[in-house]
Amino acid sequence: MADERIVPIALHQEMQRSYLEYAMSVIVGRALPDVRDGLKPVQRRILFAMYELGLTPDRPYRKCARVVGDVLGKYHPHGDQAVYDALVRLVQTFASRHPLLDGHGNFGSVDDDPAAAMRYTETRLSPLSHGGMLDEIGSDTVDFANNFDGSQQEPTVLPAQLPFLLLNGCSGIAVGMATSIPPHNLGEVVDGLIALLRNPELSDQKLLELIPGPDFPTGGVVLTGSGVRDTYLQGRGSIPMRGVAHIEETQPGKGRHKRGAVVITELPYQLSKAGWIEKLAEQVNEGKITGIADIRDESDREGMRVVVELRRDANAEQVMAELHKRTALQSNFGAIMLALVHGKPQQLSLRQLLEQFLEYRELTMVRRTRYALKRCEDRLEVVEGLIKALNVLREVIEMIQSARDSASAKASLQVQLDLTERQAEAVLAMPLRRLTGLEQESLRKELEELRQEQKELRHLLDDRPTLLDTLVKELKQLRKQFATPRRTRLQEGGDDLVAQRAAAQRPNAEAQRLHALAAISSDNRLLLQSDGLLRIASPQSLGKLHLSEPLPFGDHGAHGQLIMAVQPAPTLLAFTSGGRVAALRWEFAAQQPGPIEKFLPESVDGQGEKVVEVLVLPPEDINFSIGLLSSDGRFKRIAAEEFRELSGRATTVLKLKDGVVLERAVICKETDNLIVASSTGRSLRLPIDENNVPLMGRTAQGPTLMRLLPGETIVGAAVTAADAEVLLISALGQLKKLAVSNLRLCQRGDLGEIALRFSNRNDQLVDLRACDVELVAVETQTGSIRLQTDGLLAEDSRGTGLNLELPKTEKVTRLLPLNNQL
Repeated sequence: MADERIVPIALHQEMQRSYLEYAMSVIVGRALPDVRDGLKPVQRRILFAMYELGLTPDRPYRKCARVVGDVLGKYHPHGDQAVYDALVRLVQTFASRHPLLDGHGNFGSVDDDPAAAMRYTETRLSPLSHGGMLDEIGSDTVDFANNFDGSQQEPTVLPAQLPFLLLNGCSGIAVGMATSIPPHNLGEVVDGLIALLRNPELSDQKLLELIPGPDFPTGGVVLTGSGVRDTYLQGRGSIPMRGVAHIEETQPGKGRHKRGAVVITELPYQLSKAGWIEKLAEQVNEGKITGIADIRDESDREGMRVVVELRRDANAEQVMAELHKRTALQSNFGAIMLALVHGKPQQLSLRQLLEQFLEYRELTMVRRTRYALKRCEDRLEVVEGLIKALNVLREVIEMIQSARDSASAKASLQVQLDLTERQAEAVLAMPLRRLTGLEQESLRKELEELRQEQKELRHLLDDRPTLLDTLVKELKQLRKQFATPRRTRLQEGGDDLVAQRAAAQRPNAEAQRLHALAAISSDNRLLLQSDGLLRIASPQSLGKLHLSEPLPFGDHGAHGQLIMAVQPAPTLLAFTSGGRVAALRWEFAAQQPGPIEKFLPESVDGQGEKVVEVLVLPPEDINFSIGLLSSDGRFKRIAAEEFRELSGRATTVLKLKDGVVLERAVICKETDNLIVASSTGRSLRLPIDENNVPLMGRTAQGPTLMRLLPGETIVGAAVTAADAEVLLISALGQLKKLAVSNLRLCQRGDLGEIALRFSNRNDQLVDLRACDVELVAVETQTGSIRLQTDGLLAEDSRGTGLNLELPKTEKVTRLLPLNNQL
C-alpha cells in the first residue's frame, strides 16, 4: 500500500512547480496591493476585523493586542508581530498621508523609534476608513470567501470609495518584482477622477496638471521633471525629493557672537531624522563636509527643527548646497506603480490606475443599488399587503378569528385577499397599534416614499449617466469631508538639480579621464617600463635615459618596454594571468606615476593576478582580432568589437581550468601566420583562419593547438607575416632569428617541427617573440642585454643561432621587445 502512494516525479519539475506556487503565494497573498482598494491582504483583514469588533470612530479605543488576536484567530494565521507591524504602519501619521487607523499610545516616530508593545497601545478605525472604505460593506457590494479554516467569511476586497492605493501609496517586495507607490493628496486625486469621469479622453497633460505630483506626509519638496512624468505616464520613474531648510542667525550663548545656521524643518519621505543626523556627523568628522560647528536636534511637539550651526568663517549657502549634494537631504523616490489587476501583477500608469478604480467603484455602486432596490421592493411588498388588509380590516379579523390555526389563517388571507406569503405573514404579525389612524396614515406615506425610492433606484440602474453623476456627487462630498491642504511643495527644474547632484556625487569616469588627458602636453610620451612602472615623460627626460641604445650584459635597471605619443590618445589593454582584460587608465599617470596595477580597475587589483601582456588597440579601420594562448596549449580568437567599448570593470575573456593561466595575448590579422613554441624547442605554424583558430565568445576555452609532452610547457606565441621573422631565446642564452617561411604550415594538433636545436642538451626554450621591433632586451635573474634585431642573421629551422655572453650562473627569464614609437 505504501508503494502505491509514492508518485515518481522529476526533481526539476517538482522544484519548478513548488517555486512557482511559492512565488504566486507571495505575489497575490502577501506583498502586492489590490488596485481596487489599495490594500494588501493583512491590511484588509485588520480593517475588517476591527469593523466586526465595532471599533468605529465614535467608540472607545481598544487594545491593539485584542485586534491582533482577532486577526490571527479568524483570518491571518501568520506571526503576531507581522500583523502588529502592519497595524502600526496604518496608524503612523508620518508613514501614511491619510491614516486608516486612529491610534492612542506610542506608535513610533520619524527617528525610527519602534512602537510600544501591542499590549500598551490602543486603536480604532479612523473616520476616513470607516466612511470611505467600510461604510458599504453590508450592502452586498463585495464578494466574501471562506477564511483559512472555513469557519468564517472574509471579504475578498473592501468597497473603497476612494483610490487608497494612490492616497496612501504602498511598498512591497514580492518574488521577482516589487512595488513602490508614493502617497498623493486626496483633493487632487478626486479632481482627477471627476475630470476622467466627465471626459474619458482627457489628455495626459491635463491629468498631470490636476495631479501634479506626490504629496508626502512628511512634507518636503518634490522636484518636478522627467522623474514625475515617467512615473505617471509609464508606471516607473525616479522622483527627486528635498527636505525644507532655511538659513537663520543663532545666539550660541551669552557674550558670544551670533552665528549662521542651516535649520531643517522637513525631511524627505521615509528618511529617519536620527539616522540622517548621525550620518551627517560622521561626514563632518571625516572632513567630507566642512564649515559645520555643531548639530542640534531641537524638534518638539510643534514640529521638526534640526539646527546645523556653522563656523564663523563658513558660507551658509555653500554649506546648504553641500548638504543637498552629499547627504540624503536630497534623495530619490524610486516609484514602481505595480498592483494586482484581476489577480495578476501589472505595472500601471496614473491614468490606468484611476480607470481601474473608477471601473471598480461603478461596479460597487451598481451592486449597492441592486441591494437597496431589493430591500426597497421587499419592504414595498409588505407595506402594500398591510394597507390592503387595513382597507378590509373587519373581513381580515373575521378570517383570523374563524381560522383554526395560524397556518390556515395565512392560507385564507392569501386566497381571499390575493396576498403573497410574505404579505400574509406581515398581516398576521401586525401589532394592534397599526390600527390607529395615525399609524395607518404613516403606512400610506411610507408606501409613497418606497414607490418613489424604487423609481429612483431603477433609474440609476437603467441610466448610466445618472449613476456617474451620483458617483461625482459622492466624490465631491468625500473631498469636502476629508481633503486637506497639500503638504509637499512642488519645485520646477528637477532634472537640472538632479544632474548637478549626480555630477557632484559620482563624477563620470570618462569625464575624469578626458580631464586628465587634457592636462597632458601633446609632446609628452607614455612610458611603460619593463619593471611595470607607468609614467608620462617629456622628450628631454627620455633622451637622458638612453632607452634606444644597445647595451652589453649588466644591471641596467628598467628598460622602456613601450614608448609612444599621447596624441592621438592610444587605447591600452592589460591582460592578466587569470584570463581577464581591462582598459589601462594611463592618463592618470601624469598626476602620479606608479606600477601598472595602480591604473587598473579595483576588480583586478588585489586579486593576485599579474599582468602578462599589454596591447595597443589598433585603429577602428583595421580589421583584426585578439588571440589568447593559455598554458595548456589552447588558443582562441575574439573579435575586435568585444574590446572597443570596455566598461570601467575588468572583463573575463578566457575561461581557465584550475592551474591554467593565460600565457600570451597577440593581435591577429587574417593574412598572418601564428607561431606557437614549447620549452623543448618544438614550434607550430598555422594560418589564421576559421578552421584552425575560429572566432569564439568571451568565456570559451578555445581549441587545443599544441598537445604537450610530459614535462613540456608552452613558452610563447607570435603573429607575423609569412615573410617575416621571429626571435627565440633559450634559458642558457642561445638566441636565434628564425625565418617564418622556413617552417612548414601545420594543422591544429600537429606535432610541428623543431625550431631551435640546443647546443646544450640541458637547455630549454623560454620565450618566442615576433621580430617586429628594432631593439630587444634579453633579461636574466640579475641583469640584461639590449640588442638591435637588424644585426641578427635570419636562419632556417636547422640553424642554431648565436650564444650570448652571459655569466655561467645566469639564466634567461624572458625576451622583451622594446616598442619605441617616438
